Amino acid sequence: MSNSSPEASNVLFREKIWPSFGSWMWPLLIALTAGIAVAPINIAAGYATGIIVMLALAVIMLLRVPVIEVTGQTVTVGRATIERRYIGQVIGYRGEEAFKQRGQKLHGLAFMLLRGYLDAVVRMEVTDERDATPYWLASTRRPEELTAALGGIMYEFTDEGRQADAAADEDHPREP
Repeated sequence: MSNSSPEASNVLFREKIWPSFGSWMWPLLIALTAGIAVAPINIAAGYATGIIVMLALAVIMLLRVPVIEVTGQTVTVGRATIERRYIGQVIGYRGEEAFKQRGQKLHGLAFMLLRGYLDAVVRMEVTDERDATPYWLASTRRPEELTAALGGIMYEFTDEGRQADAAADEDHPREP
């Protein structure tokens, strides 16, 4: 008997947002601090405390890895799920425009799954009139694949993106 559901076989895109190498610095520093705090009482207890704290934080970080998944019927970003019929325009961003989407262009009611160590984001418009959330914004390592799975496009192929590129070329002409 198979444990896979028909829904699971209909996955168009799936990505786990694993922590970056630099993210592991924080659990290491916290564990080191815990070990140093206990070491004056007992050196062995200090080492044991540091190791236990590091293992506990590693387990927590690995259990809380968010997943982005697109199926034929739903879109799941972290712990949130929405039916695909309520997803409107989808645009993927990289570089400076992704930075603006996470900052100065961010709507206060938007649902966000952001990771500072990832440059790219995908913006998914929510078309459900009963939902006050205007869009979802999610960090991803593979924005081209996620936007394609949702029938969207990357920013540089939109009219706004082409105009921004043209304006940047006028401001900084390329030398022949």
